[in-house]
Order: sequence, then C-alpha cells, then structure tokens
Amino acid sequence: MLLPPEGAVSGFGRPGATDMANPWMKKNPFMSLWLSGANKVAGAARGQVAAQAKRNTNAAIKAASAEMVDLWAGALAPPSAAKRKKRRP
Repeated sequence: MLLPPEGAVSGFGRPGATDMANPWMKKNPFMSLWLSGANKVAGAARGQVAAQAKRNTNAAIKAASAEMVDLWAGALAPPSAAKRKKRRP
C-alpha cells in the first residue's frame, strides 16, 4: 500500500490520512463492453449515412450536368425547319 509522504495533508485535513478513492472512476467491464458495442453500431450507421450522402451528391451533380448540357446543346443547335401541313386531296 502506498503511503503519503511525511507531513502530507490529505483532503480530510488530517496528516497521514489517505483520500478515499472515487467509486465512479473505477473500471467497469460491463460498461466497457456496452460502450464498445454502441461505438461499433454508431460507426456502422455513420458509414451508411456518409455513403448515402455521397450517392445523393453524385446523383445531383450528374443531373445538373445533364441539364446544363441539354440547355447549351439546344441553344447552339440551328433552329429546326417548320413542318409543312399535308394538303388533302
């Protein structure tokens, strides 16, 4: 057991008395297992969300590019000739 140095004053104000250990700071194997599992699930969910966001972004970029190409291609193309109506005999 570790003893405090000579003349040391603890939190209790008595020379030589040791501070009591904080029970909330002890290791808890069950909580450690639970937090590890929760972290694994959260990591997988975060990966799924990031992948879906990337797919949505790429789809939006592709759609915007297609619209831009259609707009410019239509503007640069010569106007089409007017269609003639057929005459009835």
